[in-house]
Amino acid sequence: MANIQAIRGMHDILPDQTPLWQYAEKTIRDVLGNYGYSEIRLPVVEKTELFKRSIGEVTDIVEKEMYTFDDRNGDSLTLRPEGTAGCLRACLEHGLLHNQVHRLWYYGAMYRHERPQKGRYRQFFQIGVETYGMASADIDAELLFLTDRLWKRLGIRDKVRLQLNSLGTIAERLIYRDALVNYFEQHLDALDEDSLRRLKSNPLRILDTKNPAMIDVVKHAPELMDYLGDDSRQHFQTILDSLMDSGVSYEINTRLVRGLDYYSKTVFEWVTDELGSQGTICAGGRYDGLIEQLGGKANSAIGFAMGMERLLLLLETLDLKIENSVDVYLIRVGENAEKVGLRLAEQLRTDIPTLKLQVDCAGGSIKSQFKKADKSGAKFALILGEEEVAHGEIGIKSLRDAQFEQQTLVMSDVVNFLHINICA
Repeated sequence: MANIQAIRGMHDILPDQTPLWQYAEKTIRDVLGNYGYSEIRLPVVEKTELFKRSIGEVTDIVEKEMYTFDDRNGDSLTLRPEGTAGCLRACLEHGLLHNQVHRLWYYGAMYRHERPQKGRYRQFFQIGVETYGMASADIDAELLFLTDRLWKRLGIRDKVRLQLNSLGTIAERLIYRDALVNYFEQHLDALDEDSLRRLKSNPLRILDTKNPAMIDVVKHAPELMDYLGDDSRQHFQTILDSLMDSGVSYEINTRLVRGLDYYSKTVFEWVTDELGSQGTICAGGRYDGLIEQLGGKANSAIGFAMGMERLLLLLETLDLKIENSVDVYLIRVGENAEKVGLRLAEQLRTDIPTLKLQVDCAGGSIKSQFKKADKSGAKFALILGEEEVAHGEIGIKSLRDAQFEQQTLVMSDVVNFLHINICA
């Protein structure tokens, strides 16, 4: 009988990979904490209607990519393809938006049934950041400062670029949309199949095409910036001034768009040239219109999402040495040593709460236990045999420093030794 394999596009994250994930996750949490953001934890399954209303029924995500099923009650449910809709649903359901300001973040698996490739999977992990109740351009700028600081903490700031654009208001964008459709209708022979399909339903997405054959026709299309009113222009300029004042470099990309009508004003992406076609590692924007679309009162909202898999691919280019090693490995040889060793290990964990101590529970010769101790990455091995038990002593050997001479200590001195050599 063949072994059962993981579902295509849904990968295991193995023990030798998790230290880098934990490092990135902790760094992200620390930076979000620096800015006063609070975590919200959301269900992985939502009513399908939520995504139809937020993302739109004629989008690729809803039409082709969602994992949707009927439960036993006949309700249509969907594994979340993104986090913004669920976060907003939770805030509306629990009354968090009425006359309140919130800075929230969430983390978890998202699901889209699309062709798996490097950096794009069917189960992927995403950090999402959402803010509510702030119309000022200052919160737009803060999100950009936050992500800039995160890249610096992770050591990848020189590998990413910030691209910005403004989509203006919905009214301004409708006028622009008409101009864009008129332009592309005069160049139908230059459009690919996707663009012809989007011409009536989502013409702004044509500007974001990755088809090299369409570069020229897109290059000469009308620019949205020419259709913005004074308020939208001033909002965007305030952000640019804030970035300049803080020394955060950026590029204005007039072809950077979002295909959904509820987006307005600021949109941004952090992109890299290190990952080939999967070059966007963080994308965000202002979505003031979505709250009303989901049944709430008009309010302000802006946020971003960051794919962890792509971020990890970028971190791997740094060749970081992050290991999930222990501090001390306890070797036990003999029946009495095995019993005493377990009690000793628990006492050491009590006396030194930060100590990472692993006990050899598989047995074997002292030679084989030393091999496992070395593989664990521990700095020291504690050696407990029948003779040490009889004299109330324990051996200590350095696994990393050849100059350190193996020594024997009485049990009562072990805590002090570890405090000085491990926890100092």
